[in-house]
Amino acid sequence: MDKRLFFSATQRNKYSIGNVLERIIKKNGSILEIGSGSGEHGVAFQKRFPEIIWQTSDPYLIHRKSISSWIEYEALSKKMPQPLNLDVEKIPWKIPFQLANSLQGIVSINMIHVANWNCTIELFRESGKILKEGQFLILYGPFKIGNKHTSKSNCLFDSSLKMQNYLWGIRNLENVSDEAKKNGFFQEDIIDMPANNFSIIYRKTSY
Repeated sequence: MDKRLFFSATQRNKYSIGNVLERIIKKNGSILEIGSGSGEHGVAFQKRFPEIIWQTSDPYLIHRKSISSWIEYEALSKKMPQPLNLDVEKIPWKIPFQLANSLQGIVSINMIHVANWNCTIELFRESGKILKEGQFLILYGPFKIGNKHTSKSNCLFDSSLKMQNYLWGIRNLENVSDEAKKNGFFQEDIIDMPANNFSIIYRKTSY
């Protein structure tokens, strides 16, 4: 049975995010995606970067079923592993040994603003334990800069998020980067993206 989910934002941003990834992904090893949602990003990036293994993950069964359906639909079953049942707040993360050994970076797309703040804290804490010096953690999504929204549409979006769940909301970049620093990351780059979003690249130091 086809259990694929379709998220419109994914279709709009997968090319621009892929262009950012193209700058830094090496032609070997694995990428762990946190909060993979429908799986549309995962299969798109596995096809775009066939030399690596793209490991998806999500805490919700409906999303993992969608990811599996996308993997099957795109005929990637022989290359791409099934999604991990991974909740950022349930620590330590249960990462297969082979994945941990081959990991070159972690990616999280449109996750931290639809989760409570502790998810951001644990994302950096666990990533800081797993990643080695020089490896990357990339966040994509809307951010406030200097505690101010970068557009009116983001302000309205933030209000709609808080109406759904008062613990959600667009995060202030400086606060996010503070958490990164606490866990041995530095902010390497901030890249303007379409639709008032950003890609933030963090690198693990020898911390």
